[in-house]
Amino acid sequence: MTDYSRRERLALCDLFDQLGPDRPTLCEGWTTHDLAVHLYVREADLMAGPGIMIPALSDTTEKRMARAKAQYSFTEIVEKVRTGPPTFSIYSVPKFGHQLNTTEYFVHHEDVRRAQPSYDVRTLPPGQQAGLWKAVRLAAKSMTRKAPSGLVLRSTDGSESVAKKPTELGSVTVTGEPSELVLFCFGRQQVADVRFEGDAETIERLRSASFGV
Repeated sequence: MTDYSRRERLALCDLFDQLGPDRPTLCEGWTTHDLAVHLYVREADLMAGPGIMIPALSDTTEKRMARAKAQYSFTEIVEKVRTGPPTFSIYSVPKFGHQLNTTEYFVHHEDVRRAQPSYDVRTLPPGQQAGLWKAVRLAAKSMTRKAPSGLVLRSTDGSESVAKKPTELGSVTVTGEPSELVLFCFGRQQVADVRFEGDAETIERLRSASFGV
């Protein structure tokens, strides 16, 4: 099975090298340097990892990120990310690490690509789209729990998944390639290449809602 998460990792690191440490990303307040540090500590710092998912521990994560940023140059951090997780990391476990990184590296690759002055929407291999569709169906309910309306995800092949049941505002159907639906559910609504079906006002609320990571 092709490890598409590794392909995204390597492509992102190449892009880091091309752009340098001070370019913007879609992660609010983060430069390319900050994002590279995030990816490094997520996989290599046991004390930093929990705070990425648990808000109460986020201060520890921020301190560990600042420590890593001071300790290593941007080039060194990028090379550590490119090399992959250390052997003690859960992300180094075959298959499991791939599953954990299926969306991580795709989303953050696009966070850098789509924050630049111009970009194209990539055509991804069918196998990668299939993996992203599986991942977004599993993650969508938790990622979009703060959505103001119901939400149905529809892949371009007609497959559907209910991310959130209708609310008093009804429901909106969002259609696109699985990769674009991943971006939408991960809070990148403004750059996701998707189509909407539903009430116009509800759609606008959904597009501007704060959900995802």
